[in-house]
Amino acid sequence: MGNTDFECRQRVSVPPSKPFFESLKSSLKETFFPDDPFRQFKNQPLSRKFLLGLQYFVPILEWAPRYTFDFFKSDVIAGITIASLAVPQGISYASLANLPPIIGLYSSFVPPLVYAMLGSSRDVAVGTVAVASLLISSMLGKEVNPNENPKLYVQLALTATFFAGVFQASLGFLRLGFIVDFLSHATIVGFMGGAATVVCLQQLKGILGLVHFTHGTDLVSVMRSILSQTHEWRWESGVLGCGFLFFLILTRYFIGHLKKGLNPPSLFELAFRSSYLTTAIKTGVITGVIALAEGIAVGRSFAMYKNYHIDGNKEMIAFGMMNIAGSCTSCYLTTGPFSRTAVNFNAGSMLGLIDYEAAIHLWNVDKFDFVVCICAYFGVVFGSVEIGLVIAVVLSLLRVLLFVARPPTIVLRNIPNSMTYRSMDQYPAANNVPGILILQIDAPIYFANASYLRERISRWIDEEDDKLKCSAEIGLQYVILDMTTVGSIDTSGISMLEEVNKNIDRRGLKLVLTNPRSEVMKKLDKSKLVDAIGQEWIYLTVGEAVAACNFMLHTCKSNTKAVESELQDNNV
Repeated sequence: MGNTDFECRQRVSVPPSKPFFESLKSSLKETFFPDDPFRQFKNQPLSRKFLLGLQYFVPILEWAPRYTFDFFKSDVIAGITIASLAVPQGISYASLANLPPIIGLYSSFVPPLVYAMLGSSRDVAVGTVAVASLLISSMLGKEVNPNENPKLYVQLALTATFFAGVFQASLGFLRLGFIVDFLSHATIVGFMGGAATVVCLQQLKGILGLVHFTHGTDLVSVMRSILSQTHEWRWESGVLGCGFLFFLILTRYFIGHLKKGLNPPSLFELAFRSSYLTTAIKTGVITGVIALAEGIAVGRSFAMYKNYHIDGNKEMIAFGMMNIAGSCTSCYLTTGPFSRTAVNFNAGSMLGLIDYEAAIHLWNVDKFDFVVCICAYFGVVFGSVEIGLVIAVVLSLLRVLLFVARPPTIVLRNIPNSMTYRSMDQYPAANNVPGILILQIDAPIYFANASYLRERISRWIDEEDDKLKCSAEIGLQYVILDMTTVGSIDTSGISMLEEVNKNIDRRGLKLVLTNPRSEVMKKLDKSKLVDAIGQEWIYLTVGEAVAACNFMLHTCKSNTKAVESELQDNNV
C-alpha cells in the first residue's frame, strides 16, 4: 500500500546524529542556562572577561559609569516618595510579624542598599511585605511567645531571615530558579488571604478578654477555644477593643518613641545554637520561597511593562545576599512587593490582604487556579501555614502531571476553501475529510502518557469507524497523526507508536505521520519505526498528507472500477 506515485514537494528528513556528550551538554545548558549568560564572554581577552564577570555579579559596576545628574534628580524625588511609604509600611509590617517597630525601619535601610548593587530591576522597591511578616508571626509564634520572650523571638526572626537569604542565594548560584515557578500567583493570593484571616482570628483573644487561649492557629482550634470559654467572655473588653480600634483608625500615625541611630549589628544575635534552630530554618525556607515568588513576579511585571529584561537568577542572588546582610544588621525578611505599591497600614490592613478581586478574576479566567487559591486559603485557615503550602504545591504539581499524563488529543477538520486543518471544537464549520481521521497530540510523549495516548487513539478510531458505518460515506482508510506539538519522545512513546501502527495495520488501515520534530524524527529513525511506517508516509504538513491520502483513495477507486469493467467485458 504505497504512494510512490504521489509527488511531494519536500520529504521529512532525518537530522544527523550528535555525540552523546554533546547532546547531554546541550540539554543541561538549556535547563540551567536558558539565557546563555556566557555569551558575552566569548572571544574576549582575560581582563575583559574578569570585568564582565564582576559586572555580571555586581550590576552596579555596569550602569554606574553611565549614571547622570538627571538620573540623580529623578532618583532623589523617587527616594523621598518611597521613604514616605517605607516608614509606615516598615512599622506596620514589623507589628504584623510581632517584632519591634524599629526593626521594620532598619529593614528599609540596609536591604535596599544591597539590592541597588546586586539587583537587575530598575523598578522594584525593596522592603518588608505583608505575607512574609504574617508567615513569620504564624510560624515562630507557635514555638515562642513574642510577649513572654521577646529577645529570643527577635533572635529567631533574624536567624530565619539569614537562612531565607542562604536558601535564596543558593537557588540563584545553582541556577535552580525554575523551582520558584511552582508557586503561582494563585497560591500567593490564597496565602495572603489565609494568613490575614489567621491573624484576625488571633485578635479575638484580646477582644473577648480571654486569659487562656489556644496555641493553634487553625480556625477549628480557635473557635473551640472561644466557645469552650463563653463563661469568661467580657463585654467590657469587647467595647474597649472596638473603642481602641476606632481610636487607632483616627490616630494611626502616632506610634510612640522609636530608638535613634542606624542599624545596630546583630551577627551575634543569630540563634545558631538555639533549640529552636529547626523552626528558624523551616520558617526561613518557606518564607524565602514565598518572598522570591513575590519579588520576581513584580520584577518581571515591571520589566515587561517597560520593555526591558531582568535575570531571574541574578534576582535570587540579590534577594539572598540582601537578606543575609540584613540579618546581620537587625533587619528581618525583605523582598519586592506585589503590584499594589501602597498597602493600607491602618486597622483595616488585614482584611485588605484578602484580595477578593484577584480571587474573582481567577474564577473567571481559570477555574483550576481558583481551586488552588481556595485550597491554599483553607489550608492555612483550617490547618497551618505548612499544610497550606503543601496543599497548594501538591495541587500545582498535580496540574502539571495531569497536563503530561493526560494530554489532549484533538480531531482536526478542514477549514472550508483552504488547506488549513484545525480543531472541530474551535471551528464547528470545519469539514470532515472522507475516509481520513486526523488527530493532533498536544504534548511530548513520555512513559507517563504513552498508555493513555494508545487507548485514546484507539478510541478515536473506533468512534470514527462506527460513525462512518452508520453513514453513506467512505469507510475509514487512513489515520493521520499530526506531531507538530510533540516536542520530544522517549522509548515508551516509541513503543506506543509501534503498537498503534500494528493495531492500525490489523484493521486494514494506514498510519500517516506529519511534521515530527528534529529529536522525535531522529529517535523514530533509530528505532526503525520510520521503516515500519514507510518514509513515504511521513509528511511536512497535514495538507500534504491529506492530499496524498486522497490521491491514493481516488487511485484505488479508479483501479477498482477498471478491474470491474474488465471482468464484465470478459464475461460478455
